[in-house]
Amino acid sequence: MSSRKAATAKNGTKTRAKPAPRAAAPAAAAPSTSVSAAAEQLAADIQRALKAGDHEVLSPEALQKLMTAACRLYSAQSEAGSNVPPVGEVTPTDIMVTASGLMRAGNLAVFELGMWQSWTGR
Repeated sequence: MSSRKAATAKNGTKTRAKPAPRAAAPAAAAPSTSVSAAAEQLAADIQRALKAGDHEVLSPEALQKLMTAACRLYSAQSEAGSNVPPVGEVTPTDIMVTASGLMRAGNLAVFELGMWQSWTGR
């Protein structure tokens, strides 16, 4: 009789097989370097066009799609705990014009923004 069987017979307990090791949980998805690189290239292209005076570098439809995707991504990352500001070096006028446009697009008033900020602490 093997020592394991003898120990089981002696104390009346059964031995259990060890569970198979679990597969490691997938790591949080790393940002797509190709999408990030493409976004950085697009941003550089737009900045160059603006410096050259080309304000029509994107069609209104393309700009709207880009702003929509950026707004949704920023919101998702913010909800996930990111504290990175949504923009880098821009003027206060750039921020006010863009914020006003975003508020109009969402049919929101400044009062509603103030209420939301007081409720969420953001």
